[in-house]
Amino acid sequence: MTINARPLIPRVERQHRLIEELRTSAPRALTADQLSARLLFTARTVERDVAELVEAGVPITARRGRGGGYSIDSRRELPPLVFTPGEASALIASLTVIGPYGSATAKSAMAKLLGALYGEGGRP
Repeated sequence: MTINARPLIPRVERQHRLIEELRTSAPRALTADQLSARLLFTARTVERDVAELVEAGVPITARRGRGGGYSIDSRRELPPLVFTPGEASALIASLTVIGPYGSATAKSAMAKLLGALYGEGGRP
């Protein structure tokens, strides 16, 4: 069975932009309307994407009421991670689906994964 991932790419890019916007404004919370204005998609789309990301385990916090909004963990770096070669391959396959639409962050992640699997040259 072949799955065409291209219809997913706009959603993946949109959700990545949303995460990055929250990350760069952290620890300050942003409302759906503020995110909507910054990212140029509807507040309802922001709310739907946040719900999907939270369900997937992304550490987004929602606060209701005055001064509320969405925020995300503001760490600049993650602790060291250890992936099996299979896990790294799964991440590479996921990044490959994005293809030329990948952000600089996605390209950097790909380079690090390839470097870890194959050494500095990134090729077997």
